[in-house]
Amino acid sequence: MRIILASASPRRKELMSLIVNDFDIETADVDERGIEESLTGSNALKVSEALALAKAEAVFASHKDEDVIVIGCDTSVILDNEIMGKPNGRDDAVRMLTELSGNTHIVATGVAVVTKDKTITFTESAEVIFNPLDDYQRSLIQRYCDTDDPYDKAGSYGIQNGGALLVQGIRGDFFTVVGLPAARLARVLSEL
Repeated sequence: MRIILASASPRRKELMSLIVNDFDIETADVDERGIEESLTGSNALKVSEALALAKAEAVFASHKDEDVIVIGCDTSVILDNEIMGKPNGRDDAVRMLTELSGNTHIVATGVAVVTKDKTITFTESAEVIFNPLDDYQRSLIQRYCDTDDPYDKAGSYGIQNGGALLVQGIRGDFFTVVGLPAARLARVLSEL
């Protein structure tokens, strides 16, 4: 059966290759902001799952007569039940990283697996503890925001890159924070 990852993320591609050797990558345009707005007031942990499902279903729509498995993913950074998306520029990235500092937040990755016979969705989450906001942390934030890394990531950081220096620790699955809960997805795929 052909497997399609509905994500252009290089991090997800790398993690997906831990699970299967042969898969394709396809993406579809999904109105992420519209979906997020329609879920305002909902459990923030479920927003990523809804977005993952929308992405998977959009790709599956062009393959519905084929025997395929489409996997959609979406990751949210959540502080005090508020979702921090991708930054709108340097000032926004600095603001987010400053707010995260000295706090524990949740990273939730929603996953949707769509086939012609069934749809499975789930969300995995982990807690990420940022270093206290002291002068050193402030200088790290400034240096990190001078790189290209924060600008395509929820919450303005990638824990697998320079953002790791901002983090004191995590409770939960590291790969969930990176953007694909590989162990749980592998188990789900084995049961199809």
